[in-house]
Amino acid sequence: MNVRMVNGSSRCAGRVEVLHRGQWGTVCDDYWGLAGAAVVCRELDCGEPVDTLGDAHFGSGSGPIWMGIVFCTGSESTLKNCGSFGWGIHNCDHSKDAGVNCSDHNHSRFIIGPHLCSGRLEIYHNQTWMSVCDTVFDQQDAEVVCRELDCGAPVQVLGAAAFGKGDAQMWTQEIQCRGNETHIHLCPTSPSHQNTCSHDSDVGVICSS
Repeated sequence: MNVRMVNGSSRCAGRVEVLHRGQWGTVCDDYWGLAGAAVVCRELDCGEPVDTLGDAHFGSGSGPIWMGIVFCTGSESTLKNCGSFGWGIHNCDHSKDAGVNCSDHNHSRFIIGPHLCSGRLEIYHNQTWMSVCDTVFDQQDAEVVCRELDCGAPVQVLGAAAFGKGDAQMWTQEIQCRGNETHIHLCPTSPSHQNTCSHDSDVGVICSS
């Protein structure tokens, strides 16, 4: 594989790096857009681009900046087939390293559980991880989270900060999964009547795996 994403929360999100002459280097965010991001997401089997991110959103890389200005149509099979001014030719520095979030990047995670498939739930929204209020989350939502994290089926949904209190922003919208979605971000949401939720009400989940 000649392309990778690093420093993100999954292999389908992060700073874009390209392998050239045996060395990994970065891509400049000048002209970086959805077409290039679509090529990277497809090349890594990560679905579609959700966000294209510049200004070293996923941290500054090191080593060469291999691709300065990138011209992709979006249909290329690999980022290396996109046009550019040539390898290593750029007017850029690592503060402008390009990144991308693809749709198959996990949008939920567990924190501080007894094993990988349980813990306090956080979901990813607007480029930040958020704690979830126990009043807006139910068993059907848990089915989606456990499936997304490859953790089997939900065993228990626990409220009242059973796995400790988080310090992230609070997610207070009602999550209305049917239960068959592949990712939590595909579930519809609606404003909750209870917008005042504290970390005393952080939700936790135990999945079967």
